[in-house]
Amino acid sequence: MDVIGTGWSLVPPLLALILVLLTKKVLISLGVSILVGALMLNGFNPVDSLAQIWGIVSSIFYVEGAVNDWEFYIILFLLLLGMMAALITKSGGSYAFAEWAMKRIKTRVGAQLFTIFLGFIIFIDDYFNSLTVGNISRPVSDKYRISRAKLAYLVDSTAAPMCVIAPISSWGAYIISIIGGILVAHGLTQYQAFEAFMLIIPMNYYALIAILFMIAVAVFKIDFGPMRKHEKRALETGELADPKSGAMPGTDGQIERHQNGKVYDLVIPILGLVIGTVVSMIVTGYGEVQSSSLIDIFGEANITGSLIIGGLIGFGFALLSNLIKKENSGYMSTLGAGIKSMLPAIFILIFAWTIIEIISEIETGVYLADLVDGTIPPMLLPAIIFLIAGFTALSTGTSWGTFGLLLPIAGDMAAAVDISLMLPMLAAVLAGAIFGDHSSPISDTTILSAAGAGSHHIDHVMTQLPYAIVSAGIALIGFIVLGATGHILLSLGVVIGILALTVLILNQLTKLRKA
Repeated sequence: MDVIGTGWSLVPPLLALILVLLTKKVLISLGVSILVGALMLNGFNPVDSLAQIWGIVSSIFYVEGAVNDWEFYIILFLLLLGMMAALITKSGGSYAFAEWAMKRIKTRVGAQLFTIFLGFIIFIDDYFNSLTVGNISRPVSDKYRISRAKLAYLVDSTAAPMCVIAPISSWGAYIISIIGGILVAHGLTQYQAFEAFMLIIPMNYYALIAILFMIAVAVFKIDFGPMRKHEKRALETGELADPKSGAMPGTDGQIERHQNGKVYDLVIPILGLVIGTVVSMIVTGYGEVQSSSLIDIFGEANITGSLIIGGLIGFGFALLSNLIKKENSGYMSTLGAGIKSMLPAIFILIFAWTIIEIISEIETGVYLADLVDGTIPPMLLPAIIFLIAGFTALSTGTSWGTFGLLLPIAGDMAAAVDISLMLPMLAAVLAGAIFGDHSSPISDTTILSAAGAGSHHIDHVMTQLPYAIVSAGIALIGFIVLGATGHILLSLGVVIGILALTVLILNQLTKLRKA
């Protein structure tokens, strides 16, 4: 049976999605899908299948005779962040920061806008954003009984959407490099790669809508779908996560904090983490390109190595703040609690990376890309490529992989059908990939946003999905209008108008439900 690059290649990702939705058991669902995918790739030979799975898992830690400086470094950064957060809690920094913020942030809306603001200013990298913003915001959101699922949604909706429209970010540099190659391949000289990226931003409807919708959700207190249940429980009982899902990730209940904690016990380690990471990215990027352009520098920066350096600096400051207070006991239990808080995310990441590799080898993305042929009316191409990109990212769990696969294909299609569709087609790929990334339980940014916010992973997936679907529906209408008219401002106005109407309706429904 030929499975590579055929319709059968959809079986592993669809099986994972269906099992996650039915069982709510992420690791079991991913494990079954990994095994099925490996069996399909190896002619249902169990020995060869298990050997392939072992090879993929081991390569996460050690590959080609050296330590894996991507996946393994991300795991190390997670462990460093967990231990740093535990030390900050022990020093009393989290509690002091929450008390300080409570005097200035007076409402639940303010606490949510505080999280959003942090997401706006920490946009250098999505991994960095997801983990850092959640950890900084958690003390404040906990004080105002904001559910961890809601916090994870706010974190996730400022991570990838901000990174994909920010040229000075790891994402921006990666996307601009791909766009540059596409423009050269098709002889387009009317704009350079950077200019093309900037022109695409107002057409990246999903990213823009996700951000605006998130702000409206916070300001107008719009909670629907499973999110409403989580928020109601948090407000009425103080339980920030579903108790049926087990102990709340990132809990600090087992850490005895210092009673004389100060705000700087949190601020200094976080600043050390942020500044150390950004400076390291600049240094490593400049060392590769010897350029003064921040775009070039961030494009060549050693992201994971910089995260490790920033994590070590932040961990060092957190440890020092405890030593200064002469907290000489309970360190091992504190560090153990920090590591334990990150283990669920690490296990899910390992399983997700494994199934992503299986899906890559079975060529699910290639099959989805081949579904687009020359029989589709040109005006529908942006909308169709948006849906294809969304399903590709949803199935494969990687927006970057979707960019690399579909951006060149979209460029080729536009060049062959109508060159004026070039930028709308590229924008549709970027928008669809972010939608799929937000919806996929095997997306690394989804997993890390849940980890940073201290939310159960499956709770984050299920509560964010309705918001993502609403945003995607509005974006789809925008791409249909854009393909039909070719007017960017008109289609953007339609999108914003529909979003405003949607918010108005949801707000009225919320008021009626409360009444």
